Amino acid sequence: MRLFGITIPENKQIQYGLTVIYGIGLSRAQEILNRAGIPRETKTKDLTPDDEKKIRAIVEEYTLEGDLRRKVSQDIKRLIDIGSYRGGRHTRRLPVRGQRTKTNNRTRRGNKRVTMGSGRIKVKK
Repeated sequence: MRLFGITIPENKQIQYGLTVIYGIGLSRAQEILNRAGIPRETKTKDLTPDDEKKIRAIVEEYTLEGDLRRKVSQDIKRLIDIGSYRGGRHTRRLPVRGQRTKTNNRTRRGNKRVTMGSGRIKVKK
């Protein structure tokens, strides 16, 4: 099954398979299946063409994939352009939503692990 040019994995339950689409997480996938009246445990390969049409009709109501990526990047660009605090955090590649930065932001910054608290800075390998 293909949606938005993305192939949904055949051997997964449809509720997990739908999450490969950008903009559909587990809760939205479950909501889509509830609205379509399809059991969550159904494998993608076991869907009937009628089930696929129901899912496709419901999924097309949402902003997903390329349109959603474009909207998110435009929103970030707008924050940067107006000079907001959040825009500055995006520019400096720091956490935007109030997380602490002394430790625990390695994902956002991509730094090597540095030991805190000692007199010298040591790099762990």
